[in-house]
Amino acid sequence: MDSKKIVYLHGFGSSGQSGTVEMLRKEFLGTSIQNRISIVAPDIPVEPTEALKMIRALVEKEQPLLVIGTSMGGMYAQQLRGVERICVNPSFRMSQLYSHFHVGKYKWLNPRKNGELEFHVYKETIERFKEMEAHQFDNIDEVETLFCHGLFGDSDPLAGDNRETFERYYPGMSMVYPGGHRLNAEAVKTTLIPYIRKILQCP
Repeated sequence: MDSKKIVYLHGFGSSGQSGTVEMLRKEFLGTSIQNRISIVAPDIPVEPTEALKMIRALVEKEQPLLVIGTSMGGMYAQQLRGVERICVNPSFRMSQLYSHFHVGKYKWLNPRKNGELEFHVYKETIERFKEMEAHQFDNIDEVETLFCHGLFGDSDPLAGDNRETFERYYPGMSMVYPGGHRLNAEAVKTTLIPYIRKILQCP
């Protein structure tokens, strides 16, 4: 019998081999095959249209119980209609984060499966993010508003008014937790994991 699955979508410059992924895997391994939940965590491409296409195909293939996206990954997760999902400090305006996201060369923050150590962001990359951002909240109806949950750190310097934006489309579906933009071990343990268990109604 195939195990139940959660898909995790990382933030900008990271990978599917992050510390958060490792914590989730240890937590949801379970003591029996009936309780086990596998964590599927892909390395997301830099180019946004390629990334969203890949993510949608992965979710269609894996049929996860839940999708979790952090920061940039939260922006992608929000666009997965009909899928239960948690957006953690979603970055809905990637193209405007000039102090953190601009044309140039970057080092990956975590190891990538293909062995790459660096990547580039081009002017065209930012323009494609801008195009995606203009349509990221399309096709949300009353039923859809029940599928998307938001978690927002109370000291996140990057999110800005993202919670206000989230609540405009998903009223009553967000909560604030003590923490910054990036998930640390404490936030994963005390906020994210209990929230996952609440949504999935699992022990």
